[in-house]
Amino acid sequence: MTPVIAAVGSAMLIAVSACGQTPQRQSADLGAVQLSAAETLQQSAKSAESVNSYSAQLVVNFTAPKEGAGGAGGAGVVKGSVVYHQKPQIASDVKLDQISVGGQNVPGGVRLILLGDTAYLKMDMLSKVMGGTKPWIKVDLTKAGQQGGVDVDQLLRQAQQVDLQTSVKMLTTSKDVTTAGTETVGGVETTHYKGTFVVADAIKQLAPELRQNLEGQLSNVQDMKFDAWIDAQNLPRKVEMNGAQNEGSFKLTSTFGDFNSAAEVTPPPAAEVGELPSNFGNVPAGDGDTTGGGS
Repeated sequence: MTPVIAAVGSAMLIAVSACGQTPQRQSADLGAVQLSAAETLQQSAKSAESVNSYSAQLVVNFTAPKEGAGGAGGAGVVKGSVVYHQKPQIASDVKLDQISVGGQNVPGGVRLILLGDTAYLKMDMLSKVMGGTKPWIKVDLTKAGQQGGVDVDQLLRQAQQVDLQTSVKMLTTSKDVTTAGTETVGGVETTHYKGTFVVADAIKQLAPELRQNLEGQLSNVQDMKFDAWIDAQNLPRKVEMNGAQNEGSFKLTSTFGDFNSAAEVTPPPAAEVGELPSNFGNVPAGDGDTTGGGS
């Protein structure tokens, strides 16, 4: 189970992180103002500061080398959605409906609801291994770091700390962004930009706690290719990112919407919530059925 959970955490982090901006010179006509591609994306970073909530559809396709004779590797895919609110407190609802890693699927997928320092985790495989009687597990993030084994604290905090504003900052370090035309995304007219950025430079733009997480996740990725579709309000409607790491590769596609009008994030019904088991960090790595189909 451990390799699958690790892949979930990595894919979720990259997925929620993906949206952005960048710098170089090419013209884009936004309203009556003629802006370069770099200027448009810099404006997008500023526009993102006014976004207090949004939704996103996420798809991550990746390949990974096998770790030893019995290691999990090969192709994989993660598909899901996110609803994010910054105010009155940081809150998000992350649904990973399809998770497939090296031919193994996570039955029922994974869902995380984050409300401030409290997280609610729903994972059928985990509930089965733990012998839980309720579908949801409540996690106090201030105490989760004290648990051993699977690093749930890191997984949850990664999802909590990455928001639209932070993600946008990463692409502003690009030196070769160009305009690739106009396209309609989700019924909205956008301008398509494409380019690359150096991961190490992009990470330096982020807050220290988030920088540390991403440095670990993307430590072997040097250059990242991206495509970004920006609307007339300078907000990203779609972003694709392509990278290579440890003889593997990934492609993330994120489609954004519902800016400042996303559905509220609410906790699951109290009757369906149990506490994190005290033996959570002692789950045997091979326990649980990971071969069933995802939802």
